[in-house]
Amino acid sequence: MSTGIIVFAHGSRVESANESVRAVAAGLARAGGFCHVEAAFLELGQPDLETAADKLARLGVNRLVVVPYFLTLGLHMERDLPVLIEKISCKHNGLQIAVTTPLEGHAGLVEILLDRVRSASPL
Repeated sequence: MSTGIIVFAHGSRVESANESVRAVAAGLARAGGFCHVEAAFLELGQPDLETAADKLARLGVNRLVVVPYFLTLGLHMERDLPVLIEKISCKHNGLQIAVTTPLEGHAGLVEILLDRVRSASPL
C-alpha cells in the first residue's frame, strides 16, 4: 500500500507564510523517509487540498493521510475539511483517507512554547 501525506494549512496572502508550510511538508518527508508528501491550502495558497490529492492519486497513492496544520479544532476543521474530504473520496473511489487531529493537545506544543519563552529572555 502506497501512502501519501498532505500537510493541510489555511493559507495566507503572504506567500512566505505559504512557503513555510511547504518547508514543513518537505521536512516531514525527509524526517519520516516519506516519498509522497505535499502541502495544501484551504484558501489563499496553492495547491488546494483537492489538487494535492489528485496529484498523489496520479502517483499511485492509495492511502492518504491529511495532517491539519491547525492549532485547534475550529470552524475550518469542523465544517470545511469534512466537505473537502468527502469530495475527494467521491472523486477517487477506493482511496483510503485518514485525517489526523489538529496540533492542539500535543505535549510537544508546551515544549515549543517554553523554547520560545526562553529564547526571548533569560529567566
